[in-house]
Amino acid sequence: MARYSQLTVRLRSCGGFTLIEMIIVVGLTSVLAFLTLGAVSSAREAGKRTKCASNLRMMAMAAITYAQEHRGEFPWGSRRVGGKTVCWDFITDTDGSVHPGEMWDGYGVSSVMQCPSYLDGNANWKNNPYTGYNYNCSYIGKVYGDSGKRLAPARLSEIKNPARTALFGDGQYSGGANKFMRSPVRDRQHDGSSKSIRLAGTQGFRHQGKTNMAFCDGHVETLAKPYQYGGDEGFTAPGCGFISAGNELYSLEK
Repeated sequence: MARYSQLTVRLRSCGGFTLIEMIIVVGLTSVLAFLTLGAVSSAREAGKRTKCASNLRMMAMAAITYAQEHRGEFPWGSRRVGGKTVCWDFITDTDGSVHPGEMWDGYGVSSVMQCPSYLDGNANWKNNPYTGYNYNCSYIGKVYGDSGKRLAPARLSEIKNPARTALFGDGQYSGGANKFMRSPVRDRQHDGSSKSIRLAGTQGFRHQGKTNMAFCDGHVETLAKPYQYGGDEGFTAPGCGFISAGNELYSLEK
């Protein structure tokens, strides 16, 4: 013990550290490194969320421009044209090859059709590339063959409150990405799809527990509360949900 005390005195006199002091320094350094990495990671994710919101804003403005140039009508969610499957984002040709959808021709937004937080995802529809974004096909973009009395996409003039009607968002469900956004409650007039179809059209709250949503007036909001469904509706996947408990943020009739 005496030798240890003498050694401690010598180390201190030489400007060195004792073993206990070295342990404390290493511990504090590790904590600071951990906190720094956490802050960097958080800042990186915040940057991705901001980039995603910018992407959706450009997509919304392109869709509005498209409608203005097509008799006031928004693009189809999906339809068949000459044997091709023509969707709002991609076209699947008769030979199975995939091309940019009609909405993006001449609108300059193909480069922003990818959520930066969904680069390594999976799923989508008919082998189309996944982008992480989906389109309100319950009320805005008609999907050919869907149940419901509506026969074509919505028109600009039909939307009563564009600032509160969803257009594009961070699409995601239990299987991965999705491209057709659905409202939570069956509406036979517009989209009477089955429970499984509607639960496949949820949003991904992947931006630090939040999701981005573009509305029909072109503005984008970051929403933090996913509305989950259970009971007769079945359960949505972890991290996924609807943006309202009912159809109020999806419906064009308000």
